[in-house]
Amino acid sequence: MSAPPRKVLGRLSLPERTFVADALRTETVGGVLLLIAAVAALIWANVPALHSSYESVSHYHLGPAALGLDLSVEHWAADGLLAIFFFVAGIELKRELVAGDLKDPKAAALPVVAALCGMAVPALVYTLTNLTGGGSLAGWAVPTATDIAFALAVLAVIGTWLPSALRAFLLTLAVVDDLFAILIIAVFFTADIDFAALGGAAAGLAVFWFLLRKGVRGWYVYIPLALVIWALMYNSGVHATIAGVAMGLMLRCSTREGEEHSPGEHIEHLVRPLSAGLAVPLFALFSAGVSVSGGAIGDVFTQPETLGVVLGLVVGKALGIFGGTWLTARFTRASLSDDLAWADVFAVATLAGIGFTVSLLIGELAFDGDATLTDEIKAAVLLGSLIAATLATVLLKLRNAEYRRLYEAEERDEDHSGIPDIYEEDDPAYHLRMAAIHERKAAEHRRIAELKSAERLAEVAGGAGEEDDRRA
Repeated sequence: MSAPPRKVLGRLSLPERTFVADALRTETVGGVLLLIAAVAALIWANVPALHSSYESVSHYHLGPAALGLDLSVEHWAADGLLAIFFFVAGIELKRELVAGDLKDPKAAALPVVAALCGMAVPALVYTLTNLTGGGSLAGWAVPTATDIAFALAVLAVIGTWLPSALRAFLLTLAVVDDLFAILIIAVFFTADIDFAALGGAAAGLAVFWFLLRKGVRGWYVYIPLALVIWALMYNSGVHATIAGVAMGLMLRCSTREGEEHSPGEHIEHLVRPLSAGLAVPLFALFSAGVSVSGGAIGDVFTQPETLGVVLGLVVGKALGIFGGTWLTARFTRASLSDDLAWADVFAVATLAGIGFTVSLLIGELAFDGDATLTDEIKAAVLLGSLIAATLATVLLKLRNAEYRRLYEAEERDEDHSGIPDIYEEDDPAYHLRMAAIHERKAAEHRRIAELKSAERLAEVAGGAGEEDDRRA
C-alpha cells in the first residue's frame, strides 16, 4: 500500500505555531515602526527646509578615529545597528536548523528551494535587463533580499487573516533569504582584507564560543566581547554585520532537561525588540532618505540599473518563489494543503518582493563611491517594494474571506483549555470535556424548555378562564 502524498504548507505543529506567532508579533510591530521611519526619512529628505539638516545629521561623524571607527551616523546605522538585526537572523537560522522546519530535510526542501529560486530569478532579471540596456551589473544582488518586517507590516496595515502556515512559510523564506544575503555580502562585497584584524575577530569569536560552552553567564561579559569582535570585523574589511550572524549561530537553540526555553530563544526574545523596534527603523531613517520627484520616479524606469531592481523585486521574486515552490511540490510528489490554493502561494511570493532593509544595504555596498547612482538604486528599491506591496494587497484581499474562515478555525477553543481545538481532535480528554460542556448546555436548554412550557400552560389556562367569564 503506497503512502499518501505529502502535503506542503499544511498545519503547523502547536509548538512551532506558538513560536511563529510570538516572532511575527514582534516583527509586525517592528515593521510598522519601519514604515514610519521610512516615511519620516522621505519627508525629512524631500522637504526643502529640512533637507540640509537631514544631510548634516546623516553625515555627522563620531567615534574613536584611533580605532578606525570615526564613522558617519548613516555608516553607524548600516554597519553597527544592522549587526543587531543580523545577530537575531543568526539565532533564527540556528533555531530553524535544530528545532524548526529546516531540521527535517524533506520539510526544509520547500523553503530552501523557494528562497534560492526567489534570489536567483531576481538576480537573473536584473542581469538580463542591464545586459540588454548596457547598464552596470554591480547591482545584481540588490533585488534578491526579502524584508520580513516590512512584509508583515503590510499584512498588519491591510488587515488580512493570512493562515499561520503561509505566515510561517514567509518567515522561513526570509530566514533562508537572510542566510544567502549574508553570504553574498561576505563573498562579493569584501574587497581588501586586513588579516590581522580578521584573525583577531576569529579569536574573539572562539572566546565567545568557549564561554558559551562553559555556561558562563552575564551580559557584562558578552556585550563588551561582542563590541570588540564587531570592531575587529569592521576593520578587517569583511562587512561588520557578519560578526552578528556568527555570534547568533553560536548560541544553543535546543532545550535540555528542565529548560522551558533554550538560551538562544531566551536571548532572541530579549534582543528581537531592540532589533525590530530600534536598530532596523534607525537604519531605515538614515538610508531611505532619497530625493523623490516626478522626474526621479520616471528615471527609475529609464535607467537599466534601477529598472532591473524594480523588475527583479516585482517580477523576479514572484516568479522565482512561486516557481520554486511549485517545482518542489511537483518533483517530490507532494500536494498543496487542502485548505490552500496555488493563488495563495503566488500572493505570498508577490509579498516577498518587498525588499527593503538588506536591499538598501546591498545597494549602498554595490555602488559605493557613486552617490548619485546609490540614491537612484535606493529609490528603485522603495518603488519596487511599494509596487510589490500593492499587488500583494490586491491578491490577498481577493481571498481574505477564506483566510478569515481558516484563521477562526485555527483559533477556536470551545473547551477553554488554552489550546486551539484543531490541535486536540485526537485527544480523548478533549472530547470528554466537550461532551460535558454539551451536556451542561443540554440540561440548561431542557430547564428553559420546561420553564417556557409551564409558562405557556399557565397562559392558556388563564386565557380559558377569562373566556368563560365573558360568556357568563
